[in-house]
Amino acid sequence: MKKFGLILFLLITHTVSAQVEYSSGVNALSGGPLFYIDAADYKSNLQNKTRLDIFIQVPYSQIQFIKKDNSFNAGYNVTLTFYDNEKKNILTERIWKEKVTSKDFAETLSRSNYNLSYRSFDLNSGSYIIKCILEDADSKRTSSREFPVTIDMISDTLGLSDPMLIAEILKDSTGERIVPNISKIVTNETKNLSFYFETYSDKERDVFFEYYLENLKAKRSTKQLSPQHLTAGINTIYFTLDSTDFTLGDYILKIMLKSNDWKEMTSSEKKFYSKIQGFPNSIVDLDKAVEHMIYIGSPDEVDYIEDAETYDEKLNRFLAFWDKKKPNKQTDENPILYEYYRRIDYANKNFKGLGEGWRSDMGMIYVTFGPPNHVERHPIDPDSKPYEIWEYYDLNRSFVFLDQTGFGDYRLVNPDYSRWPGYRQ
Repeated sequence: MKKFGLILFLLITHTVSAQVEYSSGVNALSGGPLFYIDAADYKSNLQNKTRLDIFIQVPYSQIQFIKKDNSFNAGYNVTLTFYDNEKKNILTERIWKEKVTSKDFAETLSRSNYNLSYRSFDLNSGSYIIKCILEDADSKRTSSREFPVTIDMISDTLGLSDPMLIAEILKDSTGERIVPNISKIVTNETKNLSFYFETYSDKERDVFFEYYLENLKAKRSTKQLSPQHLTAGINTIYFTLDSTDFTLGDYILKIMLKSNDWKEMTSSEKKFYSKIQGFPNSIVDLDKAVEHMIYIGSPDEVDYIEDAETYDEKLNRFLAFWDKKKPNKQTDENPILYEYYRRIDYANKNFKGLGEGWRSDMGMIYVTFGPPNHVERHPIDPDSKPYEIWEYYDLNRSFVFLDQTGFGDYRLVNPDYSRWPGYRQ
């Protein structure tokens, strides 16, 4: 099938030369840098306050490095703004700069290397909306995240902080250093879930911790019970849930502190999700990810994966398909995989039409051929319904889309759907 070889070529080369990402004129490289953010409540040293720690993680691959002398340097600006629950008033704001230096050029392109920072705030109990804006210092590309938080007053008698997932534990001559998992992502290869939290007690006592892990999609859960002797003051607890078997989807970790008579005294929780190791974070449902493959896999290949009898068998067939697409078998990186699902994700967000964006005509062409070199837009021409022309200079091809309904559902003019097996089923 000729189209598949064409796709693989364009996945590697076309996004570099693309001038526009889609009909609104957004450039493929103009999106803001991806970053992760997490927050946790702790007992404050100030009376009637709770300390909120904000953690921000920025992968090296998301910021622009500039070579200077024998090193590569990057930087970004962070703005953290706290609003009231209705977002009518700014309660506090903090702005700072981060600088990153690397001696190795390959590190600057890596998704696994990152810069981690955090800031602490002493706050009254209540509901807040937090907005974080991150701006790359060199390219000026900007992105933002916004999320609500609820701050509870932590009891002096017996209290819990929020749990933080552990990414890794680093050991050196000074001891051990905990690296938190700010992305809140685990993978199908994660066999043990490690986390830490603080417990506050006004006296020495014996308690029980019940750790409850639930798969929100499959409605499966596991529990582990652990006795603990607390001293007066702050107790930092590290725990690992063994023999975890993560599948794609959302999870919740709940920690319940119970007295000796099994009465629940307080609790805290953390939501996180699981992905496939080495695959884009946008893949959160295996069945859907397989369905998305109709533009790059043959009908027989897609059917073979879908016909698997168990989840593990389907996952293995899915992984094997994409492993064959690797341009370099000697590395773990698969740029074809990442670019393909980046296009699926982009199509879903921008070509909604009357259904899923990836199944729309614009989504089909975008996923198949990538961003066009040029888009000619005609939204209000006299005596004509809105239409667009996408030009692909490398292919010597153009595609015309017409909005028949006036609701943004652009359809190909004179389409030949036989060239896209599985489409319009």
